[in-house]
Amino acid sequence: MNPASEANQVLTQLDRNSIANRGIPIETIEHQLAIFRCGIPFTTITRPCTISDGINQISDSEFPKLEKAFRKALGSGRVTIFVPASGAASRMFKSLLAYCTEETSSSPLPPDEKANLEKFLDRLPDFAFYEDLAKTLASQGRKVEDLIAKGNFKPILETLLHPTGLNYAGRPKGLIAFHRYANHNRTPIEEHLLEAAAYAKAANNAAYVHFTILPKHVKAVQELIQSARQRFAQDDINWVVTFSLQKTSSDAIAVDMDNQPFRDQEGNLLFRPGGHGALISNLSDLQGDLIFIKNIDNVAHDHLKEKTYIYKRSLGGYLVSIQQTLFEHLHQLEEKILTTVELDNMVQWAEDALHFMIPQDWKGWDLKRRADYLGKFFHRPIRVCGVVKNTGDPGGSPFWVRHDDGTTSIQIVESSQVDPYSTKEQDIFASSTHFNPVDMVCGVRDYKGNPFDLNQYIDPNSWFISQKSYKGRELKALELPGLWNGAMAKWHTILVEVPQATFSPVKTVFDLLLPAHQPQ
Repeated sequence: MNPASEANQVLTQLDRNSIANRGIPIETIEHQLAIFRCGIPFTTITRPCTISDGINQISDSEFPKLEKAFRKALGSGRVTIFVPASGAASRMFKSLLAYCTEETSSSPLPPDEKANLEKFLDRLPDFAFYEDLAKTLASQGRKVEDLIAKGNFKPILETLLHPTGLNYAGRPKGLIAFHRYANHNRTPIEEHLLEAAAYAKAANNAAYVHFTILPKHVKAVQELIQSARQRFAQDDINWVVTFSLQKTSSDAIAVDMDNQPFRDQEGNLLFRPGGHGALISNLSDLQGDLIFIKNIDNVAHDHLKEKTYIYKRSLGGYLVSIQQTLFEHLHQLEEKILTTVELDNMVQWAEDALHFMIPQDWKGWDLKRRADYLGKFFHRPIRVCGVVKNTGDPGGSPFWVRHDDGTTSIQIVESSQVDPYSTKEQDIFASSTHFNPVDMVCGVRDYKGNPFDLNQYIDPNSWFISQKSYKGRELKALELPGLWNGAMAKWHTILVEVPQATFSPVKTVFDLLLPAHQPQ
């Protein structure tokens, strides 16, 4: 039985109406249900990317040339900053939220949660949000010091985390006070704006920044940005800020543990957000040119930013330089029939710069077929990804991946994509030397200046299935191919090593106590 006929048996007309109202083609739902039933094939990794085997290093002598190439592109207004900023801050405060639900008077905290709470209270004045917390408690007639002295911790945490106070557990990360400065505090959104002004300002003094946010946060984000314009007003900077929302058409259907459509108490289908992979559509809709992508929480205090700016400009210059040669080759392929020598030189460059693999029967092809094949290979989006040395951070790492047709390519691979029962594959994954910090610049226009339809370069077999719950009932959720994983699988991918100092994410509230987030 094919997927369509199976779906026809489980979906009612009301289901189909609900699906249509979300803007999701019924064929997409049929495909999603088939994925749940059949499973997702694991990624075949052959070896980790290492220095000189997939990962490039920038020498001191290259920096001036790369910066010059980048500044030329920047001056013509080609650069945009793209920041996925819809992620909730609830995970940052997971250990503190656990305390809020504990009946500490009758049930002692586990040792690890107790240690986290003690550390948080001991270092509380070192957090940038301390003053706002203390002020809010004072409005309730309470003092932080008195509450801590009495061992009455819950009012502090509830005021910080709950809607009746600062509601930090309900805010997006972009609206959390991360950094303290002499006369103000800054959120990640403000830090991204100031970073854009420092390294991505065009000749007309405009810095183009795009945030993806949730509908419920639009007003708060707009108010923060308006406040930032006034607070950081500069004669030589004009922030051009745009927003987009994750589309409901990117939601995925959920299923029960028997892979049947999950239904709520009223019998309605349950849909869940498709994960950050859904943002490939937002990125494509932006129709930019050179787009920097960086996570909302990967921002550092001012005293550590200069190295970040140097490498941002260098990554941009690296892409522009590769792109220039790539476009020249595409124009040549379009304008004339190339000689064997010209094609061989082109192939040599493609092998070195873009990891091109010559097909096994290449020597039997005539010149036209070779040229057509090269043209098709060249014509795709390109990204230059900064990678840092692996120090055990959770997330994806770069690997050489073998595909069904026998070719290999560089991909960012997550642990969930690797066969957990394959000792060989697990050993390869554990041997990765570098980590993907989501610090990249993307070229999303072709050699004629036309924007690519980025939805055409997704690997449809790189979804993620995770186990979740809904009102106490277990379910399976489906996430789209990750934005920097399967959603960019068919791009040209170039890796460049960047210093650890350019990577300062905030995954838990305690990361804000690290030197990258504290005043010098």
